[in-house]
Amino acid sequence: MRKIIGAAFVSLDGVMQAPGGPEEDLSGGFGLGGWIWAHSDDITREVVRGYLLGAPYELLLGRKTYDIFAAYWPQVPPDNPIAARFNPTTKWVLSSRNLSPPWHNSHRLSGLEAVRELKASEGPDLLVQGSSTLYPQLLAAGLLDRLILQTFPVVLGQGKRLFGEGTPPGSFKLVSSVVSSTGVVMTTYEPTGQKPVVSSVA
Repeated sequence: MRKIIGAAFVSLDGVMQAPGGPEEDLSGGFGLGGWIWAHSDDITREVVRGYLLGAPYELLLGRKTYDIFAAYWPQVPPDNPIAARFNPTTKWVLSSRNLSPPWHNSHRLSGLEAVRELKASEGPDLLVQGSSTLYPQLLAAGLLDRLILQTFPVVLGQGKRLFGEGTPPGSFKLVSSVVSSTGVVMTTYEPTGQKPVVSSVA
């Protein structure tokens, strides 16, 4: 059985929209794209290289992220190490519509049951990039195995959030953590399958 691993850049207020550039995702009038780079250092880059350039994986994407990636990564020269991994690898896209623009080795998944079947099959782990709409669905279905977060010391006040509408209550256990020289807190969590413990103060 494969694992589904989410890896996301988030602000202190949980926004994950358009971390990489001003024009990456303007939906909803978002105009603050490109907010990660002022806080990049050797430690943050090493964490990203660890999951993007390490063990083999296939990509699991939401439709919006797929459209952004499909328009960008095929144009990047193959000597870019991330392009060299993304372009040939298998891409699975949760979408109700056919995939356009096409991107080499991309396949549509019609719903969560198809994701469940894919997870139960043989193959490398599935890495979620971007795709804010996937997290509430994956958590509600008990399909997310690990979450790698880089939390940046910025507040954006608007934009798509990691845990948006439909996110169920749940608890996580901390697997690892490290802090960069620029104040980025990098954590790895795994869902426990339990609801949060809530107690009253006497």
